[in-house]
Amino acid sequence: MASQPGHSHPQHLLGSSAQPQSEMSVDDLYPLVLQLTNPDQRENALLELSKKRESFADLAPILWHSFGTISALLQEIVAIYPMLSPPTLTAHASNRVCNALALLQCVASHPETRGLFLSAHVPLYLYPFLNTVSKNRPFEYLRLTSLGVVGALVKMDDSDVINFLLQTEIIPLCLRIMETGSELSKTVATFIVQKILLDEMGLNYICATAERFYAVSTVLANMVAALVAAPSVRLLKHIVRCYLRLSDNLRAREALRAALPELLREGGR
Repeated sequence: MASQPGHSHPQHLLGSSAQPQSEMSVDDLYPLVLQLTNPDQRENALLELSKKRESFADLAPILWHSFGTISALLQEIVAIYPMLSPPTLTAHASNRVCNALALLQCVASHPETRGLFLSAHVPLYLYPFLNTVSKNRPFEYLRLTSLGVVGALVKMDDSDVINFLLQTEIIPLCLRIMETGSELSKTVATFIVQKILLDEMGLNYICATAERFYAVSTVLANMVAALVAAPSVRLLKHIVRCYLRLSDNLRAREALRAALPELLREGGR
């Protein structure tokens, strides 16, 4: 699937990051940040900042601490809620909000702003996007870019992030995308579940009840079966890592004796 203009896929969560572009001067940056608070100039500022965000290391603190900027980004998000149901989201509207999400991903990734981002419960604004089911391309890009923000959070290996995501029920949203999304969305959603499992708190949470364990293991098993028709080494790698981590829990390890897909057993012979 071709990349949309103006924002990048969260593929770098699964491998190495893209190389930053040429350095951007503060003189170039501040006018664009200021333009975010002007509705007439916002769309172009979103596009330019999202394209150049990797070339300015301290863009996240500037976005967070400048007056009205985060509110402007949240306005962009809330503005498309009415387009989610019934599904009327256009490619143009999807591109625009994904540029805002790219800037929020920048804030989520920065050590100085990550805690503030969580304390303000900003990720909750993205959950309605993850809850959509339309397979139209604008919705797929919206889900993928939203997953990229959550993926940026879990990549930091911060227990506060895992605690927040568990409390706000991110796992059921990820599980549905793991079953019904595009190959790339499935991969990022599985990566998020994998990172939650790698945290002791996350592993204990998922293995605390049979219902939670089987919700996760059933989706993983369905994904393994689906890979027969549509193979993906990258996706399989994250599925196997989820199973491997589940096996670190004694009760889950016993349950996996019956729940591990036959296809994976055959592969090990």
